[in-house]
Amino acid sequence: MAGFGVPHRHHRSTESTNARARELAIAGAPHGLIVTADEQSAGRGRQGRSWFAIAGASLLYSALLRPLGKRPLLPLAVPLAVCEAAEGLARVTCAVKWPNDVWIEGRKLAGVLIESRAGSEGFAVIGVGLNLSVPADAFPEELRGTATSLGLHSDPAPTAAAARAALSDALGRWIDADADTVLAGFRERDALAERRIAWQGGEGTAAGIDDSGHLLVETEAGGTVTLGAGEVHLELGRAEGG
Repeated sequence: MAGFGVPHRHHRSTESTNARARELAIAGAPHGLIVTADEQSAGRGRQGRSWFAIAGASLLYSALLRPLGKRPLLPLAVPLAVCEAAEGLARVTCAVKWPNDVWIEGRKLAGVLIESRAGSEGFAVIGVGLNLSVPADAFPEELRGTATSLGLHSDPAPTAAAARAALSDALGRWIDADADTVLAGFRERDALAERRIAWQGGEGTAAGIDDSGHLLVETEAGGTVTLGAGEVHLELGRAEGG
């Protein structure tokens, strides 16, 4: 399948790059389209949460994948592409907090939001918010202990143009990677492994992912619970043994 980046629609300001990309997809835009913006007024993360971004300090990026086909591991493949792109832009090592947040040293660098439409004309809009040059003191107070940007690890910070090119290139490879490659890549970058976590239905110790990409959690009762991304909001505890 061809890569991403053509055509490219850029906005100085828009409500949401995912919303713009979805509108263009419904109107017949081709695979590979990307929509970027300097600023979003209604950027969204998973489960309806808002996405913080200072104008011009982040890559706000949405890509159109069509046809969608059978890609059950797409939610795992995309953050792996983000990790690869980020590591090519700065001397960092990235991990993935299941299902699709990208971390550096335990702090959130990027988030992914994938929205899809099934059927014969099915497509997916792959949304990525990647912090590039956000100063530490510019994050809202509630995020200062949990967020980071590439500019805090690289001087100068990568440009949006460089980040866009790196992400488009990496994304083009990872969406066509086979299941074994995606699962192995995710397991190598699993930020939750052996951490205590809690969710609405209970708590336990993260024990990796299964071959369908679901999170495995070992409970204190000795059993294993399988969690899907749409059903939980994870609360992190300390790492086991630390």
